[in-house]
Amino acid sequence: MVHLVYCDDKEKVLEKILSGTKTMVIRAAAGRKIPHSRVFEGESLYFMKKGTGKITAAATVTEVQNYIKLTEDEIVKVLLNNQEKLNLSEKQKERWHKKCMCLVEFKEIKEISPLDFEHQGNMDDWLILEKIEDVVAGTSIPYNYDKSKF
Repeated sequence: MVHLVYCDDKEKVLEKILSGTKTMVIRAAAGRKIPHSRVFEGESLYFMKKGTGKITAAATVTEVQNYIKLTEDEIVKVLLNNQEKLNLSEKQKERWHKKCMCLVEFKEIKEISPLDFEHQGNMDDWLILEKIEDVVAGTSIPYNYDKSKF
């Protein structure tokens, strides 16, 4: 599978990834949410800056950490232990302070020729796809959530 990751433009997430100061992304919620338990070592990540409509970078997943039912202390510990890779601002630490977490580490980040993203309704900020062309203008197919179900 391949994964399309939306990067927060206000927090300059994609810039941090491209500069090498961020080598891990996080998604967290009160309950299990995509991509929890659905992303694996060796899979491809594609990144796009939120609001641009352009997929501009790719990387390979090297490690995944999935957590559920974390206590307050455990949440703090997981964020602290991974801060060097996550490079989170105080605002982001607050946002991702949740009981269920998925941390995805990656390597071999590279800029790619921009691909035009074809947005469809009801898309999350992390998409699980067969291939990136499924959401690229000209080759996209209607997105369904079959691969995003637990």
